[in-house]
Amino acid sequence: METPHPHLTPIDGDKADDALYREAPHNVEAEQALLGAVLVNNEALNRVVGFLDETHFYEPVHGRIFAAAQALTERGQIANPVTLKTYFEADGALTEIGGAQYLGRLAGAAITIINAEHYGRTIFDLAMRRALIEVGEAMVNTAYDSPYDLPADAQIEDAEHRLFRLAEDGSPEGGFKSLEQSLTEAVRMMEAAYKRDSGLTGVATDLRDLDELLGGLHASDLVILAGRPSMGKTALATNIAFAAARRYCEESDENDETQVIDGAKVAFFSLEMSAEQLATRIVSEVSGIDSERLRRGKMNKDEFLRVVSAAQELSRVPFFIDDTPALSIPALRTRARRLKRTHGLGLIVVDYLQLMRAGGATRIENRVQEISEITQGLKALAKELNVPVLALSQLSRAVEQRDNKRPQLADLRESGAIEQDADVVMFVYREEYYLRRDEPQQRLEESGDHFAERYTQWKEKFETSVNLAEVIVAKQRHGPVGHVNLRFEHQTTKFDDLVEDDHLPDVPF
Repeated sequence: METPHPHLTPIDGDKADDALYREAPHNVEAEQALLGAVLVNNEALNRVVGFLDETHFYEPVHGRIFAAAQALTERGQIANPVTLKTYFEADGALTEIGGAQYLGRLAGAAITIINAEHYGRTIFDLAMRRALIEVGEAMVNTAYDSPYDLPADAQIEDAEHRLFRLAEDGSPEGGFKSLEQSLTEAVRMMEAAYKRDSGLTGVATDLRDLDELLGGLHASDLVILAGRPSMGKTALATNIAFAAARRYCEESDENDETQVIDGAKVAFFSLEMSAEQLATRIVSEVSGIDSERLRRGKMNKDEFLRVVSAAQELSRVPFFIDDTPALSIPALRTRARRLKRTHGLGLIVVDYLQLMRAGGATRIENRVQEISEITQGLKALAKELNVPVLALSQLSRAVEQRDNKRPQLADLRESGAIEQDADVVMFVYREEYYLRRDEPQQRLEESGDHFAERYTQWKEKFETSVNLAEVIVAKQRHGPVGHVNLRFEHQTTKFDDLVEDDHLPDVPF
């Protein structure tokens, strides 16, 4: 006797028939009732066109009737059984169920316009369930009969991509907000800023002059931080992210709902550095001990105790690191959504753009197009989760060919896509890095006096640039552009406010 498969439950009689012949979720009566309401009063169409279209109907002929009615009303004509009759006289599917007379029966069985949206929502919900079944079946079939060059993780990402597209289609549709609603939200943001010590509407970077210029990192904004290698992009992003997490505090309002008072819970996607390397940088910043010495364990007892104390403090900070390499947009979106649902989320950092993949089953050969999909995906994620997304980006080598190496918008790799989608573009620039590499060397034909003069000029310029960094805000949708000077400590990779000479306190003699 053949042993049944251990993972399958035997099905007998009617249960087997039910399992084999299950129909996809649908409600033909709801479709008929809605179409009847539309044919009697075209105003019913306006209540559902914001979220419903012909593809959501289970019966194809119902979808065609809906589309034809919509086309007529958009042209300013009336859609009723008489005007639609011409369109459907030769429609074989309609002929099978009664021909043009079927339109009249629909109108005769019409519901009231008040119920039109309710029936439309029912049809839409069932369409989403059918689409979900299709995604599930595709997942199963692909897993059973997988191409040899399609690894399992790629199938998972493709499935996630399909599910998120379905989630986007199934989310509440956009539309107009009254000015009253918009004003209420705007005043709520202003009130939160008023209550904060920083006076900022966005997430504070803890860098005084940068916060003054940006007003903090604003919810739903895509902020690009770009620079050449060794400029300190990762260090600055880490400083900003850790400062936000360190400041995080919340309270419960009168409805017992949690309100963020300051700071943010941070998701840091590190595609270049490991989580341990990133954590070492943060420990170095907090403890004030050279990060290179920390990596090599070259510490005395007092320094080790400082590291332990810093680690204990950091363990309580809401800072989450994902160091998965070559992460795709669908995968990043999945993890960000999950983190917001389970722990909360107020800021996303991505280090860095060019190491990401657009995702999906098909590979994009055009890198510019892929970067465009990545930046659009990050901007959409910022709006969906209502958090700022700080994404790092490399600059092209064109910077190195100029005498003035301060970066410009045109220096962004695949600059068109990045510049277009970003709400804020800022560059980090350290002249010290270039001057250190350009230390004068005496040429054979050069006199000693001339070299000494040239070297003195270089030395004076170099000394004024030591530990000095510049953040250039080249684009800002809702504020001015400009630049701020910061202090940069190489040993601890820490950026801090620069205290100018004219801001130093008077020293009594």
